[in-house]
Formats: sequence, structure tokens, C-alpha cells
Amino acid sequence: MPDTLVVKLTAGAEAPEKCAQAFTVAAIACSSGVAVSLWLTGEASWMAVPGRAEEFVLPHSAPLAELRDALLSMGTLTLCTQCAARRGLTAGDVLPGVRLAGAAVFVSEVMADGAQALVY
Repeated sequence: MPDTLVVKLTAGAEAPEKCAQAFTVAAIACSSGVAVSLWLTGEASWMAVPGRAEEFVLPHSAPLAELRDALLSMGTLTLCTQCAARRGLTAGDVLPGVRLAGAAVFVSEVMADGAQALVY
């Protein structure tokens, strides 16, 4: 099992199954004791904004807000700085605990010894 799981999510509400799968896998890994870093990019960026995950509904899926909150408490939730800027989002627009970081930090995380990366 990897020491760290880095998950990059590129889709949001427009691709609900992809979005929910990434959050589910990341939250399950956290609850299994794996260090998890979930990156929100592209349209997934909106899931860092208060209220957006609460609006997300996908039948037979765990509530996205609960999965997000689990990640905020047990892992790292990062919003891509370029993706945020393209959407007019700043640190003041996102949930407490969401980190803003760019490609250099992402590359550092995925290249670390013991890291496994998944992209949704």
C-alpha cells in the first residue's frame, strides 16, 4: 500500500460520477489510514466553495459534503491556484482548511517516495 495517495480531480457537477468517485476513493483511503492529498482542478474547483458540495446530488453515492469534510479533517484538500484564478476564486472564497497551491507542489507530491497518484 502506498504511503501517500494523491488524487487529482478535474471534473465537478458536470460529470457527477467522476466527481463522486474521486471524493469517495480519497475519503476511503483516509479512513483506511493512508495519507491523502486531493487536488481540485478545472470544474472541480467549485467544490472548494462553501455550499457547492451540499448542492451536489448523485443517487447511490455518499453525500459529497460528508466526503469533503472527512478529507478536510483527515487529509489535505488543495485548490489549484491557476484554476481558482480562472474562476475568480481567492483564499477568502473557499472553505477553511482548503489549501491553494500550484503545479510545483503537485509535482513534488506525486514524485515523493511512496506516493501513488490517481487522476479523475
